[in-house]
Amino acid sequence: MFPCTPPGTGIYDEMLLQDGSVREHYAAYWKWLNQRPLEEMERKRREAELLFHRVGITFAVYGESRGTERLIPFDSLPRIIPAQEWSALEEGIRQRVLALNMFLHDIYHDQRIIREGRLPAEQVFGNAHYQPCMQDVNLPNDIYAQISGVDLIRDDSGNWFVLEDNLRTPSGVSYMIENRRMMMRLFPELFSTNPVAPVDHYPSLLLETLQQGSFVSHPNVVLLTPGRYNSAYFEHAFLAQQMGIELVEGADLFVKDGHVFMRTTAGPQRVDVIYRRIDDDYLDPLAFRQDSALGVPGLLSVYREGNVAIANAVGTGVADDKSIYPYVPDMIRFYLDEEPILHNVPTWQCRNPKELDHVLHHLPDLVVKEVHGAGGYGMLVGPASTAEQIAQFRERLKARPDNYIAQPTLSLSTCPIFTAAGIAPRHIDLRPFVLSGRDIRMVPGGLTRVAMQQGSLVVNSSQGGGTKDTWVLEEPSC
Repeated sequence: MFPCTPPGTGIYDEMLLQDGSVREHYAAYWKWLNQRPLEEMERKRREAELLFHRVGITFAVYGESRGTERLIPFDSLPRIIPAQEWSALEEGIRQRVLALNMFLHDIYHDQRIIREGRLPAEQVFGNAHYQPCMQDVNLPNDIYAQISGVDLIRDDSGNWFVLEDNLRTPSGVSYMIENRRMMMRLFPELFSTNPVAPVDHYPSLLLETLQQGSFVSHPNVVLLTPGRYNSAYFEHAFLAQQMGIELVEGADLFVKDGHVFMRTTAGPQRVDVIYRRIDDDYLDPLAFRQDSALGVPGLLSVYREGNVAIANAVGTGVADDKSIYPYVPDMIRFYLDEEPILHNVPTWQCRNPKELDHVLHHLPDLVVKEVHGAGGYGMLVGPASTAEQIAQFRERLKARPDNYIAQPTLSLSTCPIFTAAGIAPRHIDLRPFVLSGRDIRMVPGGLTRVAMQQGSLVVNSSQGGGTKDTWVLEEPSC
């Protein structure tokens, strides 16, 4: 049997119970694993690392002195979710994303949620991601976020919570797909004996969703990337190749006669849908940042006329801002007249003086995040910080309280990974990917991110986190 470190006291582990026994949905995998020599698993780990290098599955780390390209650590012990549990999660995720899209349509049209006092006007109109140019612009199917990533965690009781919503340019789906391909290559026998739901059809679902976001019947879709130095460039190239569409940069596109065209060797070709992987500010130098060399001059005017679709929509970032996050449960009640299936993590908004006072008095026990932050940057994890770091962050909070929210330090669930000493627990989260077109679709599971360092709660790849394959077990057919 593999050397196995038990989960910490009071921490929910995905595979092991507190007494060290294995959860029922892991039983078949655990039996298989303990028939494998330790040397074989180590050989497979090295093989996976070599293959990821050959394929070029890397991400860029800005500011790294030892090179800009790095592999995301991959762990070959899967995270397994039983079918019934996934069904409940899926229902809650669909409910949440539907309400968020309704919220976006509302704030750019009738603004009922503001007029009826359910959300303060300044939280929307003062938001850095609110785009007045989108007011009264009609979009196909009233969808603003065609692609969403909802970050989920479990607490120490095994209850699921939404940690944050990603609605601008959510990334990571390529690693979900490549992790599965790697597992199938390394351990093909596991997929003949375990009813693991597939994820490889995601690119075809994504293309269908993008096509449904156009006003024309047979749209030409392209993926707009900032270029090869972007941290997620591998994913941009991967998804374009998998969907069979062109990967373009801003210089490849131009506006003429109220439409967007792509430069090709056969002459200009009209573009109907742009899956953009660049932020609003860089999309059109005539409308946003004048110094942007990444976008397309005149793009916004074509977009507002309905002659090109952009996914996700301009101005979508309002809904994934961390200062809006606390209002999402009330959005569900307001727009759907339903109680939220998935709950938020309790959150203090530092812009509120009373809540700021609470945060300042409990800073060593809290996680504090920038409202516009991403990637694990600009945050304080109180229990893991020094007194000096806490003191410095306290001054930043006092100077810009509106720029931060705070949350309790939850004991994220753990899942075992392979280490030099055997199997040991590490903290994880889960990012399912949601596609919204004429209906809402998902592939089962998502990207499980892992805090590779013992005791760490930071799973972001930019902060040293890794990934593992996520298995949703299908119900046996009759």
